[in-house]
Amino acid sequence: MTELSPIHVIGGGLAGSEAAWQIASAGVPVVLHEMRGVPGVRTDAHHTDGLAELVCSNSFRSDDWEHNAVGLLHAEMRALGSIIMSCGDAHQVPAGGALAVDRDGFSQAVTAKLEAHPLVTIQREEIAGLPPEEWDSVIVATGPLTSPALAEAILKLTGEESLSFFDAIAPIVHAESIDFDIAWRQSRYDKEGPGGDAAAYVNCPMNKAEYEAFVDALIDGPKAEFKEWENVPYFDGCLPIEVMAERGRETLRHGPMKPVGLTNPRDPLVKAHAIVQLRQDNALGTLFNIVGFQTKLKHGAQAETFRMIPGLQNAQFARLGGLHRNTYLNSPQLLDRQLRMKSMPRLRFAGQVTGVEGYVESAATGLLAGRLAAAERLGKSLDAPEAHTALGALVEHITGGHLAGSKFQPMNINYGLLPPLETPKVDEAGVKIPMKERGRAKKRLMSIRALRALEAWRDAA
Repeated sequence: MTELSPIHVIGGGLAGSEAAWQIASAGVPVVLHEMRGVPGVRTDAHHTDGLAELVCSNSFRSDDWEHNAVGLLHAEMRALGSIIMSCGDAHQVPAGGALAVDRDGFSQAVTAKLEAHPLVTIQREEIAGLPPEEWDSVIVATGPLTSPALAEAILKLTGEESLSFFDAIAPIVHAESIDFDIAWRQSRYDKEGPGGDAAAYVNCPMNKAEYEAFVDALIDGPKAEFKEWENVPYFDGCLPIEVMAERGRETLRHGPMKPVGLTNPRDPLVKAHAIVQLRQDNALGTLFNIVGFQTKLKHGAQAETFRMIPGLQNAQFARLGGLHRNTYLNSPQLLDRQLRMKSMPRLRFAGQVTGVEGYVESAATGLLAGRLAAAERLGKSLDAPEAHTALGALVEHITGGHLAGSKFQPMNINYGLLPPLETPKVDEAGVKIPMKERGRAKKRLMSIRALRALEAWRDAA
């Protein structure tokens, strides 16, 4: 048998790591190029040279495959042997109904598995410019922090202007500095997560006066300046906390600080005006991140402002918040359903650069790009999954699923991307479903349909 030429993957983040794993798992050699680890080369957000490092939250969001689209995406990826999901499951930390991971243990596990695979070669180097012409199959998975030289080369190739937005990072607090005479542990509505813990969050209550003073401090606090990037829009899924505050004084109470589904055990009859939640960030339970508190406040102002939160008045921060720039392609114009660049089909793209948003979505496009590239190398015909699946719906969105004539924007997976189903009125046994439960019943049917279609695609591949 003729020895197969390797497929090259540029970028060792979530998407690139997943793509490399899928290629190698298909029996095709792969070279994974990662610039972190090269002396003098760094990014604005990474802290290590580990593969699949998480730079923002440590949460993969909901793990409920029946009623949540990202949970469905988890299930589909697990069914396809995802390295990101297997390592995430192995290093999960308590997070209510979500799947959150110990970020260091997770990255180390992904790195170790890829280093140990006999068909994976990891090269620590920066690809400055377009890949060499002799690389006939390349997956560009450089994410939002693409090196300037490569980004410029891609832009020249596409003839398009890059679209970009800012992504914000939430601060992390040492657990021992949280005042549990004020704060308490409880998940919203006492919902258990995949780890079985129904008290995964730390809750800090605010009365009305405390809330109003906190909003004032957020709005008035000194912000980081971005000069030429000043007018770049934020993605609504990761807004800085102070930007939300500026949109209206009640915005936070209906967003990350909503006081519903939680009861203060010290004063159960008094409802808090607002509640700040912290979620466990590492397996040891020594670090907690402040949920939804991505910020562009300057570091000195962050510590002062966030210590206004009851229970965090003595908080010690393991990491303060910050911002980094994200860029993504006008994918509907540039990519086909194989995630190949129409003008240069030897290049595929995966991850946030394609216009998906979120850890899991980024890894999912890496999974598909890897499988599609491996099938092509093996001389097999393989199309992307149908849009009834979460994976197929993502491909449909980034290759043309948005409204015609509208501006292409990043998107998390959601049921709105999947073909609709009629809302059921009765269950499988013919029993009438109460009106308020029909939405959940519809999501469950859409998820069942998706998993069946995904399994058929997998088995036929």
